[in-house]
Amino acid sequence: MKKRQSKGKKPMHNDRKTDSLWFLQEVTRKLKNRIKEVESSLQEGQKEIAQMHEYYWENYTEMDQYGYENYDNQQALLHQVNANQEQQKLMRRFKKMVQSPFFGRVDFLYDGEDTEETFYIGIGNFAEKTGRQPLIYDWRAPVSGLFYDFDRGEASYEAPMGTLTGEILSKWQYKIRNGKMVYAFESDTKIDDEILQQELGENGDVKLKNIIRTIQKEQNAIIRNTRDKILVIQGAAGSGKTSVALHRIAYLLYHQRQNLRSSDILILSPNSVFSDYISHILPELGEEPIQEMSFDLFAYHELKDTVSDCEDKYQFLEQTMKHFCKEEKDRYEWKQSREFLGEVEGFLALLEDELMDFHDIKLKGQSITERELIDLFYFKFQDVPLLERMNAVMEYVAEEFATLWQRDLREDEMQFLQKQFDSMYVTMDLYKIYGKLMESCGQEFPLDLPFDRRILKYEDVFPMLYLKQRLTGGGARQIKHLVIDEMQDYTYLQYVILHLLFPCRMTILGDKAQTMEETVRDVTAFLPEIFGKNVKKIVMNKSYRNTMEIARYAGKLQGEEQDESLEFLERHGKEVTEAAFDSLEELIEEVSARIDDSQKYETRAILTMTEEEAQKIYQKLEDCRIPAGYLDRDSQSFHRGLTVTTFYLAKGLEFDQVFTIKGQKENPYKTQGEYICATRALHELYVYSIKEKAEDDSSGNL
Repeated sequence: MKKRQSKGKKPMHNDRKTDSLWFLQEVTRKLKNRIKEVESSLQEGQKEIAQMHEYYWENYTEMDQYGYENYDNQQALLHQVNANQEQQKLMRRFKKMVQSPFFGRVDFLYDGEDTEETFYIGIGNFAEKTGRQPLIYDWRAPVSGLFYDFDRGEASYEAPMGTLTGEILSKWQYKIRNGKMVYAFESDTKIDDEILQQELGENGDVKLKNIIRTIQKEQNAIIRNTRDKILVIQGAAGSGKTSVALHRIAYLLYHQRQNLRSSDILILSPNSVFSDYISHILPELGEEPIQEMSFDLFAYHELKDTVSDCEDKYQFLEQTMKHFCKEEKDRYEWKQSREFLGEVEGFLALLEDELMDFHDIKLKGQSITERELIDLFYFKFQDVPLLERMNAVMEYVAEEFATLWQRDLREDEMQFLQKQFDSMYVTMDLYKIYGKLMESCGQEFPLDLPFDRRILKYEDVFPMLYLKQRLTGGGARQIKHLVIDEMQDYTYLQYVILHLLFPCRMTILGDKAQTMEETVRDVTAFLPEIFGKNVKKIVMNKSYRNTMEIARYAGKLQGEEQDESLEFLERHGKEVTEAAFDSLEELIEEVSARIDDSQKYETRAILTMTEEEAQKIYQKLEDCRIPAGYLDRDSQSFHRGLTVTTFYLAKGLEFDQVFTIKGQKENPYKTQGEYICATRALHELYVYSIKEKAEDDSSGNL
């Protein structure tokens, strides 16, 4: 495509800025008018619903005997309720847009045209009337790609009618707050580093920020990717990978409304606090909230009929840090490995015979012989999972009886059959079957326990879940897109289970440098083995979170594991401060002084290695009457001010000011833990420790 000269008159820069200020006033006025119209429409809709209810209760006894009129009334009511819900969504979007109608502008001259067109980009589409050309285009609309992907000059975008080409004459970025223009900035290149520094240099919040004003070209390519079934994002700490993944979901929901809804999507996040931290992003982008939970919680829900409780990842980490035992760690890793899966498959091959005790079935003078049942079980229904197979055989037999008797079987007859077929399993108790598996592998397992004492150790949670999946099936859950965050913390076995449970599209993201193991582990090395050739890996190696001083410090912590390809936004701040104290009291005094000295910050954190250390520090803060919040694995959210928590619960979060407390005890996760703590800090990082001496709880030492 040749570069062309504009045939239309090109306005001066000041004219464009003035034009944008005028447009802001006009579009704000029109938004407010639309809000009034929608409010009026909602009120009319509510009246209509009230009248429908009133009509129904006054006339339902006289409606026709076949229910046609009743059905018509119910459908009309449903239609009006749905219409009101859509109007409420519009209302929410328009009210958000009044505060900040747009953040970008592109002046584009189409090839073959003489006059440029101006496109304003915002959080959603807005037209003065339904069906008219938008005054503001949704950031996900095809034309918005001009803003994110191109500099001034030749450009193109994919529209429904094909590729449209032309020339970008100018590109502007804006920040509008409470309807007022904060800045207007002409960008000759990409979303400018000056804008990024201004945006990212702001204080942290208790919620993840949306990034629609600052999406980079490489991020935009990920967000708009609709081709790849399994998209894996390997991103450095602070690279915006979680934000990009959520914006990708918003993009897919916008472009696939016919077959993808918010209820079709599940996010597997590390914990409830992180789920709360990101939960507002999709509503901010005009979409409904989506389901979020940890994989540990998912596993517990799946196993709650088998065991009374399950340990989770954080309990396992704490136990490992408190009482490190190489034998236990090796056993855990073996139970998550390919080799273990081989042992399970060998066990299942023998279980078909060991679990079954066939006998004749009799009902009302009819019978099915043991030989016939064996043929059905091993041949006709051999592909049905083992613990579901007898149900398939029973349904087949019931249909045979029904055909013979020329009637459906009664409920009592079906119950009688069910009891006989269930009795052909030696046991259907998954817990006992898993115990037999462990026995066959030469492992100890508390087999004969009453239900209330069946508390599953973390090393057994996912092996048992895998066994359940193989014995009962139940894949193809009603999820069309799965998002997996912190991918580096998932084991080989867990990915195999996810592949069985969710044969759908996936966005998988994480940072190998933040592995919750003793050494860095790159799970992308084995993902293609599980998911096949559908895996597309994208690396995000530019970090936007930390100052250069913090980034350099974090890099040194990695030592030989440091990734030399990482890039950082050129944003500077204070040097990292390291200090050692004689007692916990002295350390707390220093933290208090630093807090008082930096009132400008919204969020601060004291991050420890273990839960015991976090509790001790939090108690000391309470004793000193220093306001603070405490986050543990049962917390649901965190708030502004000072937060005390462990490094593993802080993953994914960010704070203006971070105080890392080095533990005195040996810790297998020391390097990873300190790196995670360091990379949580936006502006200031302090690394503190207490000088080693005999532990004395009464003195307040850690």
